[in-house]
Amino acid sequence: MTIEQAAKVIRWVNDPEPPPLAEVPEGDLYVGVDLGTAYLTLAVLDQNLQPIAGEYQFAQVARDGLVVDYAGAVDLVKSMKARVEKRIGRELTHAASGYPPGVPQAEVRATANVVEAAGMLCESLVDEPTAANAVIEMQNGAIVDVGGGTTGIAIIENGEVVFTADEATGGTHLTLVIAGAKDIPFEDAEKLKVDTTRQKELFPVIRPVFEKVASIVARQIEGYSVPKIVMVGGTSAFYRADEVVAEYTGIPTWVPDNPFLVTPLGMAMHQKLGSEG
Repeated sequence: MTIEQAAKVIRWVNDPEPPPLAEVPEGDLYVGVDLGTAYLTLAVLDQNLQPIAGEYQFAQVARDGLVVDYAGAVDLVKSMKARVEKRIGRELTHAASGYPPGVPQAEVRATANVVEAAGMLCESLVDEPTAANAVIEMQNGAIVDVGGGTTGIAIIENGEVVFTADEATGGTHLTLVIAGAKDIPFEDAEKLKVDTTRQKELFPVIRPVFEKVASIVARQIEGYSVPKIVMVGGTSAFYRADEVVAEYTGIPTWVPDNPFLVTPLGMAMHQKLGSEG
């Protein structure tokens, strides 16, 4: 599986309706549902863990791993599920989801409840950096998941997660800074933030937010041997985000293409692991 393949089959909800798949996929399907602070993503993998469908959309139904609009979240997941089912010609019956490290178990269960209320058995829940590493397959280093509201860090040693942490600061903070600097509503600032043609212009304004992210990373990895950092999450795609973290920490830092897809794809892969366990 490649993230580039996934990007071709996971669409914005407001894109034109894509045609159904040429062939109905056979075998087990694996689904990841990511209730992010800013975006909701549903990713579907086939029995060979190849991405076949999915979509994502802007939605503020969760905040820092906590479901703040339960009914809205259920409605959105239901509608995304129905559209994807129509496209692939199969019912989606099971799914996995995730949460930022450190979220209370009661709130973690609320995420599973959303998935199940939308019509899918939630077989497994996984912390977001661990899910991301299922895709990245890092052996030694740190996964930094910059979400909408928080930055999650997982330290990997010999392919295993040995430490996780999560702190406030993420994409929502970038949007708030842009809104203040430009004196525009939050929704307009969000659209401006994701416009790649404007990010170079906005970079001096939001650089301090990425420096805060970098300071969080530096503090959390202190005392560990971290030869490299991989940044995931949609906010990581912002112009020069990786450069700021590399400069601040002194550690080589890399952002994969389409980093917003890494964690939900890892959740779907974790669903397979959960079903096998």
